[in-house]
Amino acid sequence: MNKEQELLRKKSPVQIKNKKAAFEYFFIEEFTAGIVLTGTEIKSIRMGKASLVDTYCTIINGELWVKGMSISPYFYGSYNNHEMKRDRKLLLTRREIARLASATKQTGYTIVPTLVFIDENGRAKMDLALCKGKKAYDKRQTLKEKEDRREIDRAMKDYK
Repeated sequence: MNKEQELLRKKSPVQIKNKKAAFEYFFIEEFTAGIVLTGTEIKSIRMGKASLVDTYCTIINGELWVKGMSISPYFYGSYNNHEMKRDRKLLLTRREIARLASATKQTGYTIVPTLVFIDENGRAKMDLALCKGKKAYDKRQTLKEKEDRREIDRAMKDYK
């Protein structure tokens, strides 16, 4: 991911993050995919009414699907409102899907959504990561590092 893409993500008015993913997994490789949505789903995402808690991705018949993603029904939607937790197709190139498929066949590797954002053209995009699960001692180490950073920030705040 280059600096320009990073800036666009930070400028996005909507950033729905999967905070638990960084704690539970080591990120090996990251991808950005488009999401196939219906009319009221994109409106709910633009309002920030989505959640990536307990989501994961799977490859079915050469297509990448996100499962467990929750998008709240659109408030102004009528009879044609969408289902809250349906499987949604992700758009990646065949080469990227093949690379992910071969990697996930290895034990311990999975594909996890990390961020949903709106790009400069108004389309919903999702950042995915090829991940390897952390052991309990890795998680303790992550908590220790987080606590240390927090203490340093407090000390710097008091110093000013």
